[in-house]
Amino acid sequence: MNQQFQELKELLPQLIAKCGECIVITIDGPAGSGKTTLAKELASVLDSCYTIHMDDLYEGWDSTLTPELTKKLQAILKGVMTENRIRFVPFNWLQNNFSPKVELSAPKYLIIEGVGSGQIAIRDYVSLSLWIEVLPDIGLERVIKRDGPAVAQFMPAFIVAQDIHFEKEATKKSADYRLSGQGTV
Repeated sequence: MNQQFQELKELLPQLIAKCGECIVITIDGPAGSGKTTLAKELASVLDSCYTIHMDDLYEGWDSTLTPELTKKLQAILKGVMTENRIRFVPFNWLQNNFSPKVELSAPKYLIIEGVGSGQIAIRDYVSLSLWIEVLPDIGLERVIKRDGPAVAQFMPAFIVAQDIHFEKEATKKSADYRLSGQGTV
């Protein structure tokens, strides 16, 4: 992904803000494709950047890719657009409840990464939408290695839900830039 990352870095100065003064970048793709890793790499080369992880916006395994998630994303970006503020209440997966509210001034760059970040409802706010592809077996193996064997029981249903979501939203087709997460991510 090094060559692809270099190409992305060259694109960054050309991006135009579509969400107030904030440049929003989404990174979507199947579970285990390397979205979080790419978000960290991008954030490391950007001044004034904040990353929202979709995992913080889900509400447990039974409430991931729902209309409520779409409303949360829209509310976050409307707040950035109209008030130059980021506001959301992250979900705490370990305690199965909500953490304290996050509220901060919008940075120059806002990265939203995770399954569901590239959906139709927020595309007008997004300056760059990225898609990372990975073979299903590799993605699943990475998720279990990263999050532990306890998530294995939830992944089959989540993979079905993400595939339905991606098809309905045409996420891959609508991405501005596609990357391969097959290598070491």
